[in-house]
Amino acid sequence: MKAFSTSLMAELEEQLSAISNENDAASHAELATTALLEAFEKLKKFFIKYKFENEQEEILFFREVKPCITSRIIYYNDIYRIATHSPPGPAKCQRKYYLSEQEKLKHYFFENIEFYNYLRTGSTHMDHVFFVRGNYNIKLSPDSYFLQADSRFSTSHDYKVARILANQLLNEWLQAEVLKIEDPHAKASPVKKSKWTGSKVALTELLYALHAEGVFNDGNADLKEIATLFENAFNVNLGQYHRTFLELRARKTVERTKFLSSLRENLLQRMEDADEA
Repeated sequence: MKAFSTSLMAELEEQLSAISNENDAASHAELATTALLEAFEKLKKFFIKYKFENEQEEILFFREVKPCITSRIIYYNDIYRIATHSPPGPAKCQRKYYLSEQEKLKHYFFENIEFYNYLRTGSTHMDHVFFVRGNYNIKLSPDSYFLQADSRFSTSHDYKVARILANQLLNEWLQAEVLKIEDPHAKASPVKKSKWTGSKVALTELLYALHAEGVFNDGNADLKEIATLFENAFNVNLGQYHRTFLELRARKTVERTKFLSSLRENLLQRMEDADEA
């Protein structure tokens, strides 16, 4: 299972990276959803023929592997819905609309605070109930979606994990949209001489790595300052880089820092080539 899911997720990440330059939210969401649904179907076809080696492997699949895809299907579907239903009129109406969507996320959070804490603390003592098929306990507050789902391909809480991950991504996106309305001139665009031709996902990895290392202003530069510096220097719009970072964090079955690892490997190879010259 691990080899298949790793390969599938790597292929999916490449597809999502290829469409990351689409700036229109609805169009981006539509393209991403198409890619995700195709990956989901591949996962389901594999799953139908596969037999778990043990209960722990089943738990891993329903706690991490499946939600990694379904969370982003939910996320992009929500973005498409929000973007296509954004009210016409002045910016303050749109701001109010986005804030109302954030309130819905807060409501879901407080309704499911115990399960949020279970995931956040890395608890596992209820995994055999939450993430093993055939277990349903209404006292444990499963989402009603479970009642309509294919019981062969669902547990009582794998959808809830996906919804929580999706809500985290969506909240970041909504915050960024509100910020664009409140501070529309935040990103001035001076003359740019260089253009970044890699993926935005790769540049986001580099952005967060340099910020974490504290190499700007003795570690006192905030993330937004560095992001603006990157955008101006490389003639690129990073878009919702907070959202991209959450997607990087959501990678469970592929390397989280794919680009940084590639940088290291290529630099070492160049050094070896120079040594041999």
